[in-house]
Amino acid sequence: MALTYLDHAASTPMREGAVAAMMPFFSGTYANPSGSHRFAREARRAIDEARDDVADVLGVAPGSVIFTSCGTEADNTVLAGVSGAAVCSAAEHHAVLHPIEERADGVVIGTDATGHIDLDRLADACRTPGVGVVSVMAVNNEVGTITDLGEVAAIVRREAPDAVLHTDAVQAPCWLDLRSIAPLVDAMSFSAHKFGGPKGVGVLTLAPGVAVDPLIVGGGQERERRSGTHNVAGIVGLATALVETDQDRATEQVRLTALRDRLVDAVTGSVDGVVETVPRDRKVAGSAHMCIDGIENEALLYLLDEADVCASAASACASGAMEPSHVLAAMGVDRCLALGALRLTLGHTTTDADVDRAAEVVVDAVRRLRARAS
Repeated sequence: MALTYLDHAASTPMREGAVAAMMPFFSGTYANPSGSHRFAREARRAIDEARDDVADVLGVAPGSVIFTSCGTEADNTVLAGVSGAAVCSAAEHHAVLHPIEERADGVVIGTDATGHIDLDRLADACRTPGVGVVSVMAVNNEVGTITDLGEVAAIVRREAPDAVLHTDAVQAPCWLDLRSIAPLVDAMSFSAHKFGGPKGVGVLTLAPGVAVDPLIVGGGQERERRSGTHNVAGIVGLATALVETDQDRATEQVRLTALRDRLVDAVTGSVDGVVETVPRDRKVAGSAHMCIDGIENEALLYLLDEADVCASAASACASGAMEPSHVLAAMGVDRCLALGALRLTLGHTTTDADVDRAAEVVVDAVRRLRARAS
C-alpha cells in the first residue's frame, strides 16, 4: 500500500525542480564559492542569483538575505545577537521559546484560545524599559494559527520603538505572500525543507540598519553576518523551491483548503468528541489539527503508522514527548483533551486519495481505541 503522507508541517517532499537545480553542484560546479579563480566564481554566481530570487519572493533587498543552515539557526542568531530584554509568545516554536525562557530578562506572553498572542499583555511587556527584541511567529507550526503581524507591529513600534521585531516565518511560505510581511518586521526566519527544498539550509533576513551580532564567526561569509562555507547546492535548491512555491501559492490555497475541510469533516462527522482546534478562518489551509476526546495520541499514532499514514501530535522536534503540547497548554486546551491531539498537515503532494485514506484510517483507529478502553 502506498504511503499516505500528512506531515508536511514537519517536512515537505522536495520539489522536482529543486532537485534538478541542485544536481550540478554536487559533482560539477563543486568549487568553494569564496575562492578567487574562475571555477569558484561560477559557484559564487549561483549563490548571487539564488539570493536575488529569494529577495524577490520575500520582498527585501538582496543584501538583506543571509543564508543559514536552518530556521533554528536563523532564530537563534537574532535572539542571541540583540542586546536587551527579549519577548515572545508562549506558543512559539522551541527554537524561539527555549532561548528566551533561558534568559534572565526573557518575557513569555500568553495567547488566546486560537494561539494568537495576547496583544494587551504584549503592549504591557513592551512598555518595560530595555526591550531589545520581540519575536512572534507568522504561522504556528502545530495548530496553523495565522498571526496578525500588522497588529503586533503596531504595538511594538508604539511601545518599544527601538526593539528589533522578528518573526519565525518558517511555516509561512506555502500560505502567505511574504512580501506583505517584510515591511512589518525587522527580521524573518525561513527553512527550505518546509516548502519543498532540501534540509540543512535556511534564510535570515535583516532590514537595512538592523545590527545583529553574528552567532557563527570565522571566515567572514555573508558579509561577516554568518561565517562558514556556503552550501551551494542547498542554497540553489532553496531558491528554486521558494520561487515555485510563490508561483503556485494561490491555486494551492484553493485546492488544499477544500481537501483540508473534506478531511476534517469526514472525521468529525464519523466520530463524536472531536474538536477542531482552531477555527478555519484563523489558520492556514494546510492545517487539519484536531483534539480527540477519550484517546491518547501515542496509541493513535501507532495505529496510523501501522496503516502507513504519516501524522504527528505536535512539532517534530518534540515527537516522543509524553506531555501535552506547550502550544495547546498556552491556548488553554484541557489537558485530557490535549492528550488526544492529532496534527494532520497537507502540502503540495497531497491528493484526494490521501485525504480519503487518512480519514478512513483515523476514524477506524479512534473507534478501535475507544472500544478497547470501554
